[in-house]
Amino acid sequence: MKLISYKFKGKPGAFRIGCIVDNKVIDLQESYRALLISKQEKDAIHSIDNLLPADPSSFFSMGISVIERAKEACDYSLIHLNKGLMFDKDEVSLSTPIPAPSKIICVGKNYAEHAVEMESDVPEFPVLFAKFNNALIGPEDDIEKSTFTGKLDYEVELAVVIGKEATHVSKEKALNYIAGYTIGNDVTARDLQKRTPQWLQGKTLDRSTPVGPSVVTTEEIPDPSNLSIHSFVNGEERQNSNTSQLIFDIPFLIEFISSLITLKPGDIILTGTPNGVGFAMNPPQFLQDGDVVTVEIEKLGRLENKVTERK
Repeated sequence: MKLISYKFKGKPGAFRIGCIVDNKVIDLQESYRALLISKQEKDAIHSIDNLLPADPSSFFSMGISVIERAKEACDYSLIHLNKGLMFDKDEVSLSTPIPAPSKIICVGKNYAEHAVEMESDVPEFPVLFAKFNNALIGPEDDIEKSTFTGKLDYEVELAVVIGKEATHVSKEKALNYIAGYTIGNDVTARDLQKRTPQWLQGKTLDRSTPVGPSVVTTEEIPDPSNLSIHSFVNGEERQNSNTSQLIFDIPFLIEFISSLITLKPGDIILTGTPNGVGFAMNPPQFLQDGDVVTVEIEKLGRLENKVTERK
């Protein structure tokens, strides 16, 4: 199932949780309401916000249990083809699927060739840093180029969405704690990143980090360790690798991070980028106003965002 955050074009209102099937968008809360009505479960209908909230962040914060209800709702709409619950994708706008995760944990230097191109040693332990919600944008938003940077760079990354609270989880059980996967573009201001030992200021600029277009649930991605991963700038391929090249794979990362930090449903882990970033080109090639950055991961789709200079 592909989970999205959507609202109707040109209409006011908050983004709602939905799923997308063959260019049809299904409203999951209303579909679940219709399912409950069909079962005459009146008490459940009155508490639907607690069972399947419409707000995307609230939805993901409930974890794997709500995703199971969402699958029931999606299947119900597909069987009954209720036009009031299904819409053409062209009718809606998409936002980032999880606009307000409690944590965004990022992993640096997690592909050996990227560590080398950044003139760094291959790390012995995962290099962790954070982003904040202010940085997140969706698949239809522009990447804002701050006036404080002249060295804006792209980084395609596989993003993991946590589905169950995780503390001291073993790598053998780690995949059971995942709700799904999505695509991230860890846009980085290299000049701000590198002017101090801490990277944060270069990594979490306002409206700089596209995530989406959907969260693909785990039954569609049984093995996240063998997905092709690419980036393009203005149609020119820059990065071409595979998640099999991760130094620290996803089970290891969940074991390592959950030994330090309790992970909550809806938290996002950005797992690192392969080689081919603009900083390492000769000469370096940084993002400019009007550039179009496309990032793709096998089975997850693509994100395409224009760079716009902040006025």
